[in-house]
Amino acid sequence: MAGIGSRPGPLGHYDGVAAARSSDDTAGPLRRSGRAIGHAVRVPVTGTAKGIRRATHAHGAGESGLGKLIELHAVNGAGDVMITVALASTVFFSVPTDEARGRVALYLAITMAPFTLLAPVIGPLLDRLPHGRRAAMAAAMFTRAALAVMMSAAVITGGLELYPAALGVLVASKAYGVVRSAVVPRLLPPRFSLVRANSRVTLAGLLATGVAAPIGAGLHQIGPKWPLYGASLVFLGGTFLAFTLPHKVDSAKGERKARLVTHGDRNGDSRNGKNGKRGERRPGLRTVGPSVLHGLQANAAHRALSGFLIFFLAFLLREHPLPGQSAAVSLGVVGVAAGAGNALGTAIGAWLKARGPELIIATMLGIALGVAILAALFFGGLLMALLCATAGLSQALSKLSLDAVIQRDVPEEVRTSAFARSETLLQMSWVVGGAIGIALPLNGVLGMSVAAAIIGTGALTAVRGLLTAARHGGASHPRVA
Repeated sequence: MAGIGSRPGPLGHYDGVAAARSSDDTAGPLRRSGRAIGHAVRVPVTGTAKGIRRATHAHGAGESGLGKLIELHAVNGAGDVMITVALASTVFFSVPTDEARGRVALYLAITMAPFTLLAPVIGPLLDRLPHGRRAAMAAAMFTRAALAVMMSAAVITGGLELYPAALGVLVASKAYGVVRSAVVPRLLPPRFSLVRANSRVTLAGLLATGVAAPIGAGLHQIGPKWPLYGASLVFLGGTFLAFTLPHKVDSAKGERKARLVTHGDRNGDSRNGKNGKRGERRPGLRTVGPSVLHGLQANAAHRALSGFLIFFLAFLLREHPLPGQSAAVSLGVVGVAAGAGNALGTAIGAWLKARGPELIIATMLGIALGVAILAALFFGGLLMALLCATAGLSQALSKLSLDAVIQRDVPEEVRTSAFARSETLLQMSWVVGGAIGIALPLNGVLGMSVAAAIIGTGALTAVRGLLTAARHGGASHPRVA
């Protein structure tokens, strides 16, 4: 027995080897299965990420840095829509219609009204930060991340403390939009028009919004706070992503501030290239041709129409939903119609590039006005959805065309500032349209008539000038980038 125990012998050796092989044979399929499952889970995620990266970085956008701005704007859209879901559930859906109107009116009074006072300051303030645009966008992201967490404590009760935080979110969002518009011209790839670049950026935001909206709704099913927690995480990611933009975003080389009117520089400009001249006249938005001014007028009408339809139809369809549909489904129908129209307009804008921007803007005004008149004369669910789709399409195409006009007509040294100030004006127009929508009685024919009046005002003030400018080839000395 002792001898046997002291000498393993061949049999004991083979038994050990057989046991090890048996263990390997057992573990092998498990490892292979685990690797297969991990691969199956990982491939869709990494494949999708690689596909998105290829799309955003195509045609030189990766080398110029435009691809990173596209991704940053997608993050911005996803975070904003999650906050919108949380606020809509608290301010609008959780209470009866009459109380909801009061809450939304309070929301407008506490957030939108102060914003109309702050908006004119945003553009000039950001003009003073030409070397800190990445930091400004990161700050706008981080501010919303912090405010989303603060709002989570009040989102259940809908108390007054919710509204100052909502105002902060709104201001930070609009500040980001102003800076983003100013940054795009610095990231254009070679042979890449501004209208095409803005089409890509806008489309990325729309796609991200479409993906994040149902995610936010799903998080809301867990609890009212969860969409805000999700938004906070998204904005924190955007904070870090903003600093990955190229350093040339912060360069102010060749730039000067744009003014809405022309002023003689009584003190002289010490930096006009190399030399400054006393009494020189700095370029401003009204000195670069009529196309910019009339394009702004037209786009202001489109933005006012958008704000009006959002608020007016939200209450109208809650009180009088589409035949045979619930209020939620009715709102979903018009929301999808508007989103589809916006996406279609963005896609068409990328295809049209920079061809005849004045004619495009004038055409969009005419189409929107025609559909609004039809909706007022033959009011119904189909025409209401058609008007929302048309408003989305015309707003997208008109804004892209305005960008093309600014690129062509505004001198390079003031072009960035011009984008900031024009965006501020358009945001204020949206606020005015929203205020009209919340104050109007819930009568469909009346509402569509007001919508026609809003867009008709834009047509009266802008179409003639746009067509005249188009016949003369835009500015006196057009410069196509």
